[in-house]
Amino acid sequence: MLPGLRRTLTLDYDTALARLPDALRTEGFGVLTEIDMAATLRAKLGVEFRRYKILGACNPPLAYRALSQEVELGIMLPCNVVIYERDGGGANLIAIDPLATLAAHDPALAPIAAEVRARLERAIAALPDA
Repeated sequence: MLPGLRRTLTLDYDTALARLPDALRTEGFGVLTEIDMAATLRAKLGVEFRRYKILGACNPPLAYRALSQEVELGIMLPCNVVIYERDGGGANLIAIDPLATLAAHDPALAPIAAEVRARLERAIAALPDA
């Protein structure tokens, strides 16, 4: 299993997707990008895939602190948050774990990574389960 912050919701995919940006916003993240993987795979490969979106979330003050310490850190930004529809309904969420990426890259970034992780955990936990 890939490292990440996970949550399984009985909440339907559309509702979870609609509420996710607000949950991220309460923790200082804005959604910079939204990639619709199902639409991309349909358009590029002609294949059907479950509803699956990748949101690129950014907390500018924390990104600035991290970039000020390591200018090349941009390759690890923004923080990806994935939401996809489970077979049978409901949605799964997974967010990047910055302690497994940023802090693994440079232990000096561990305090920033821990703060990002805590904020992402709270945002994911804020979504209602049903």
